[in-house]
Amino acid sequence: MNVAIIGHGNMGSALAGALVSAGHQVWLAGRDQDKVAAVAATTGATASNLVDAVQHAEVVFLALPFAAMAAALAAAGDLAGKVVVDICNPISADFKQLVIGHTTSAGEQVQRWAPAARVVKAFNTLFAPLLAPAARGDKTLQVFMASDDSAAKAVLASLVQSIGFEAVDAGGLENCRLLEPVGLMNIQFGYFLGQGPAVAPGWVKV
Repeated sequence: MNVAIIGHGNMGSALAGALVSAGHQVWLAGRDQDKVAAVAATTGATASNLVDAVQHAEVVFLALPFAAMAAALAAAGDLAGKVVVDICNPISADFKQLVIGHTTSAGEQVQRWAPAARVVKAFNTLFAPLLAPAARGDKTLQVFMASDDSAAKAVLASLVQSIGFEAVDAGGLENCRLLEPVGLMNIQFGYFLGQGPAVAPGWVKV
């Protein structure tokens, strides 16, 4: 599949490596072209600018802080029909609280900023190190997907499964209001309750 990743931080870099290793064509873009080039060289992705990366892609990952998303989407060019994956948790600078919630969410806001895109919330409950297969051992972790577009979720599920995760349908985009607090709780476990970035939530059926 043709994939664009906007952002070259921990999550963007880890996604690029995982997707390239699974055989996908990945275009990587971000604000710092030197960092884009360095990450591309390490992961096997293709360094690009924002507009070209989006133009090539069927699926666009927003691997950005929530505060940077509006500007990136405005500069991205035509997103009509693209599956746009929001992976962020809209958290405060101290990582201890959500900056929006209850009546809206980051995922819903991304859909407002990009109304012609097919927005899916996913990967916000995973730390970057767990995107590497070796870090997961024999465990199959879950990726929760929330979207109002069932076909977009099916496209993303194919990508999710190709890199070794279980895709879990988490309902409509409004359920981002529930998934984002789960992401924040995972940050609490990982960084404030001493468990480190090798933890992830899972929904168990008994």
